[in-house]
Amino acid sequence: MARYVDIHPDNPQERLLQQVVDALRHDDALIAYPTDSGYALGSRIGNREGRDRILRIRGLDERHHFTLVCKDFSQLGQLVHVDNAAFRAIRASTPGPYTFILPATPEVPRRLLHPKKRTVGVRIPDHTVVHALLDLLGEPLLSSTLILPGETEPRTLGWDVKEELDHVVDIVLDAGETPAEPTTVIDWSDGAPEVVRFGAGDVSRFVA
Repeated sequence: MARYVDIHPDNPQERLLQQVVDALRHDDALIAYPTDSGYALGSRIGNREGRDRILRIRGLDERHHFTLVCKDFSQLGQLVHVDNAAFRAIRASTPGPYTFILPATPEVPRRLLHPKKRTVGVRIPDHTVVHALLDLLGEPLLSSTLILPGETEPRTLGWDVKEELDHVVDIVLDAGETPAEPTTVIDWSDGAPEVVRFGAGDVSRFVA
C-alpha cells in the first residue's frame, strides 16, 4: 500500500519531503508526484528497478524516452549535450512545461537512453514542490508523465492517483490539483527543434 503524503503547494514541509527523499535514497522508492503538467512517476537514476516499474505501470516498451527532471540548468547541462541554439531556447523556456530530447552525456546510464538514438529527455518544471524535493535530493529524478494505458492525459489529483496505483507505487505526494495538459516535447537531437508532442508549452519559438 502506498504512503500518502499531503504537502502544502506553496510552502512544502521540509520534514515530510525529507522522508520522501530518504525513501528514494535508501528504499529505492517509486513515487507519484505533482508537476506543472500533471502527475508523474519518479525514482532515483540509480534505482535499476524504478525504470522497469515505470514501464510496467504505463504499459510502455523499451523505446520509451525517459525524462530526467532537473532543478536548474546547471544540473541539466551535465546530462545532455546542448548546442548554442538549444541553449538559448531552453534557457528562455524553463522552468516550464517543456521536455527536450537531446544527446546524452556519459553521466546518464545507458539503460536510461533511447536504445538507438542514445538520447534522453530533460526538463525543469515550474513547480514549488518539485524544486524543494530536488533541492533535498541533490540529483535529478528519473521520471515519466503519469498517463496510464488507454488514457491520453495525465492524472491530476493525488487521491485519484493513490486509489488507482495504491499497490504499484510506494509514495503518493499530494499538493493539490495539477494542470491536466502534459508537457510540450521538443526533439533537438538532430541539431534542429522538432515538436513531437504538442502540450502545455507554447511552441512558437520552436517552429519556423
